[in-house]
Amino acid sequence: MDGQAARLGRIRRLGLTLTVLSIGVIVVSAVIRLDAAGLGCADWPACYGQMLTREPQALQFGAVRLLHRIAASASLILACYVVWLCLRPQPLRPVAAYASLLLTLMLALATLGIWSSDPRQVLVGFLNIMGGLGLVTFSWRVFLTSRDRPSNLQFAESPAAHGILLRLGVAGLSMTVMLGAWLGASYAAIACTSIPVCDGVWWPSAEGLAALNPFAKAAAAPVSGDAGGVMLHLLHRYLAVSTLFLLGGAAVQALRKDASRTAPRILLLLLIVELGLGGLTVLSGFKLWLVVGHGVCAASLLATVATVLRR
Repeated sequence: MDGQAARLGRIRRLGLTLTVLSIGVIVVSAVIRLDAAGLGCADWPACYGQMLTREPQALQFGAVRLLHRIAASASLILACYVVWLCLRPQPLRPVAAYASLLLTLMLALATLGIWSSDPRQVLVGFLNIMGGLGLVTFSWRVFLTSRDRPSNLQFAESPAAHGILLRLGVAGLSMTVMLGAWLGASYAAIACTSIPVCDGVWWPSAEGLAALNPFAKAAAAPVSGDAGGVMLHLLHRYLAVSTLFLLGGAAVQALRKDASRTAPRILLLLLIVELGLGGLTVLSGFKLWLVVGHGVCAASLLATVATVLRR
């Protein structure tokens, strides 16, 4: 039993390290992608999405890209070690399942990198963004499940009786994050430059449905008022507000019932910060650091929701 507890301690520390590394990978990846998209250029927004109008070019091996490769490689090596710790001499469940999922996701993202040099592939960009968020979620799950007592690790997790608000909130958050990732992958930032509506438009038109085509290939960044870009922006915003009320209500319920109130409080704080960052991002003209912060906060929200679900 002492040996098993020691294994769990190492897994727990490595899970926390992997979470930090995964957040670092998200930040560096976002800077690389968004800076090349034009958010970091001097004549913004005129330069936004110019990379879409030319053929894919060889990636320059700069300091930021080197940092990304170091962080990603270190994460992969650590994930392999965590899986080995979880499986030998006997599997520790459910932490072994999350560690295996984490390693599988890392290998899938590494394979996806073959097509990542072409920014016009919207689906590839979307999967890269969602994969980065998944790295944080699964790494944090490894940390959470390794905190269980050894006597409880031989059994699979039993489904918790979560409230309807929490279930709806998780669904809303998932859809909001996916729409935000699709919006970023399709370079539709400047399609909507006002809050709370898109240049006088309150509801997207049916012609904007083409923006949801999973096989779309971006030829240029959507201009202001583009129907597809407006649809992505508005749906993302409406879902974000709905998620705020649903997950906020679930957090308030948890504050009343749970002995530990740390996770619900952090959830409430992150919901407010994320909505504020989203609004400031648009009002600021899509400043690079605000866009990156918006993505990091989304990853933190997913990890916090996983904590609340676990409790």
